[in-house]
Amino acid sequence: MARKSNIHRKSLSNVRIKTRRVLVDNKKLSMADSRALNRAHSLRERLDDTLSAHRNEILAFLSRIEAKGKGFLQPHQLIDEFEAIPEATRKNLLESEFGEVLKNTQEAIVLPPWVALAVRPRPGVWEYIRVNVHSLVAEELLVPEYLHFKEELVDGSLNGNFVLELDFEPFNATFPKPTLSKSIGNGVEFLNRHLSAKLFHDKESMHPLLEFLRVHCYKGKNMMLNGKIQNVNALQHNLRKAEEYLSKLAPETPYKTFEIKLQDLGLERGWGDNAERVLEMIQLLLELLEAPDPCNLEKFLGRIPMVFNVVIMSPHGYFAQDNVLGYPDTGGQVVYILDQVRALENEMLKRIKEQGLDIIPRILIVTRLLPDAVGTTCGQRLEKVYNTKHSDILRVPFRTEKGIVRKWISRFEVWPYLETYTEDVATELAKEFQGKPDLIIGNYSDGNIVASLLAHKLSVTQCTIAHALEKTKYPDSDLYWKKLDDKYHFSCQFTADLIAMNHTDFIITSTFQEIAGSKDTVGQYESHTAFTMPGLYRVVHGIDVFDPKFNIVSPGADMDIYFPYSEKEKRLTHFHPEIEELIYSQEENKEHLCVLKDRNKPIIFTMARLDRVKNITGLVEWYGKNKKLRELVNLVVVAGDRRKESQDNEEKAELKKMYELIDTYKLNGQFRWISSQMNRVRNGELYRVICDSKGAFVQPAVYEAFGLTVVEAMTCGLPTFATCKGGPAEIIVHGKSGYHIDPYHGEQAAEILVDFFEKCKKDPSHWDKISQGGLKRIEEKYTWQIYSERLLTLTGVYGFWKHVSNLDRLESRRYIEMFYALKYKKLADSVPLAEE
Repeated sequence: MARKSNIHRKSLSNVRIKTRRVLVDNKKLSMADSRALNRAHSLRERLDDTLSAHRNEILAFLSRIEAKGKGFLQPHQLIDEFEAIPEATRKNLLESEFGEVLKNTQEAIVLPPWVALAVRPRPGVWEYIRVNVHSLVAEELLVPEYLHFKEELVDGSLNGNFVLELDFEPFNATFPKPTLSKSIGNGVEFLNRHLSAKLFHDKESMHPLLEFLRVHCYKGKNMMLNGKIQNVNALQHNLRKAEEYLSKLAPETPYKTFEIKLQDLGLERGWGDNAERVLEMIQLLLELLEAPDPCNLEKFLGRIPMVFNVVIMSPHGYFAQDNVLGYPDTGGQVVYILDQVRALENEMLKRIKEQGLDIIPRILIVTRLLPDAVGTTCGQRLEKVYNTKHSDILRVPFRTEKGIVRKWISRFEVWPYLETYTEDVATELAKEFQGKPDLIIGNYSDGNIVASLLAHKLSVTQCTIAHALEKTKYPDSDLYWKKLDDKYHFSCQFTADLIAMNHTDFIITSTFQEIAGSKDTVGQYESHTAFTMPGLYRVVHGIDVFDPKFNIVSPGADMDIYFPYSEKEKRLTHFHPEIEELIYSQEENKEHLCVLKDRNKPIIFTMARLDRVKNITGLVEWYGKNKKLRELVNLVVVAGDRRKESQDNEEKAELKKMYELIDTYKLNGQFRWISSQMNRVRNGELYRVICDSKGAFVQPAVYEAFGLTVVEAMTCGLPTFATCKGGPAEIIVHGKSGYHIDPYHGEQAAEILVDFFEKCKKDPSHWDKISQGGLKRIEEKYTWQIYSERLLTLTGVYGFWKHVSNLDRLESRRYIEMFYALKYKKLADSVPLAEE
């Protein structure tokens, strides 16, 4: 199709790494490209009519944007420009097709006289177009063309003839995936529906399930089936005999009573610990053999004994159970993993007992050994996790040719150590398990790349948990990576993220937002669909948010620590004198700065690491500027650690900014700045004391992947105001269980707070209403018990599909190996080693 465009076409000048799979799928790709062109063309056709009908209005708006010169605009900047044009013009445009396009535009590239728009009609679906402002002519763009246009912002027209393009789509072209946005994050349900229909269409096709049951063993001992069952007919026949026998026994009859009988029928341990559970499992399988059903299939697979040894990777930061929270790179992820492990161990023990097994499970949190982390246990090789029986923290040091690296290293600088670290971890795991793990869970970028290397090496099921993909947190960090690379090394991190998310067997996210955002915002993973790092490579298709590997499994808060303020008999009143000192003491020192003169006012409270993304200084500035808010409430901030000199450059900058804000807005008297608090149990009571003041919790982050502090505050009954950028927008139902605030519109956020506290002043029941709404929301969706049950079920289901189908994606893994060796390794090696 001939098209008007000055942008270079895809040609031999674009270098694209491909394997033989691409050749097989050429025809499918051509059809897909054709469909993409049709979609883009229809958008252009619709725009052409609008450009004619509203020429002057569109010209007025686009001219404002063009006048800004060469640049990149985000949605909030586009909105600001749109609101600056006359109201009558705005109204006409909003009612036109152009208005609809503008609402769905996620970014704009200005290269006069062109303005290019990335349009997202719904989550996971993208179209690209550019408009000549002078002639008002629109042209559709394919992904590589749009990315090339974007690159000109950085490198001009001389951005190189040879561009490496990454495209994972050919490997997934024939792979089943949903098409509805509402199905995103429900991967296992879709997979079960699709593959149960495909694989189990007759009795013979059930052979893979038989084989899957036969391979189960533990330390050389068979589970589920023994050699007496050789085919599906024999399995069905013997299951019916077992069903008949078991139905005559009392439900609570112990397994050992009928173990020999079942062994004669070819059935080994693993079906259940008593007659009732074994019978239920056998009937489930008989139903599947007769008429496969996706729900029964998931239920059955979730009960098969598969997971006994689990590794949880989290290399960076100070990983310990005491005296570390608030240190650089040490916050919600540590809390998440410790709570996750306790819940996971309880669920594993429960399942193993119900399966009739006497196996002792083991969970290892693998992190970095820090010999110089004085005052913590970070220098201890093995540490038992509190309130567990079989879970430990295993610390392995970073190592170079010169020996062990002793000091803390920023999460942005760990990359050159991780390959050697992976080999050392594999050696330590072999010692601890006397074998290999059944599941490896990666956390954050460094943990996920190590998990990918380990899973690849050991042929183990891999689960990925991002927590936060930095590309979303730092706007334009892909496009302007060269400016940021000396400080953040995003070229290495984004490459590691691409490798991990494409290598893993399944991905867990806390919210839909994390995968595909919302109607108005782009999800963390979705932002990796297509992007460019000029001079390094283009990602034409990095990840598909419709991929069935995505599953939403939301964590909760530790209910022993975080419970409603109204449960008076459980309140930890022995902490009240210490909390009183923290908040209201008139003394200023390195632990608390500034004082509160009027202790009768409610408290706005926040607690987070002191970094740019958490935006704590942003909240302080909103408060400082709003006279009415300052009259209504006090502000208490727990962030940063002024008791010692920070090693983190970003934290240093935020500390400096905080001091400046205190002076600029003369906050002393209405503001209290408390250094980071390490005692989680006391922090739980701190939330409840803020409830006693009829205050509120504010989470003002520029972007928050999930928002564990949001869940903690709501679990305590504290009305919560949280960023609309990321997970909290999904946790909170605006106006019912809390409030959304926009970190890019601080004055508006402050007014939302003013409105809430004015209502509460007039009607105290309004505070109670929002408090109860938050508690109800948590109870319905955010508990660790729900989380652990789901995680183990997912592991079973994906382990099964990986065994019986092509879910292993061998072709894409070979592609990833090449990408790792040719690109990632060089980037990692280029990151300077830390000075000892």
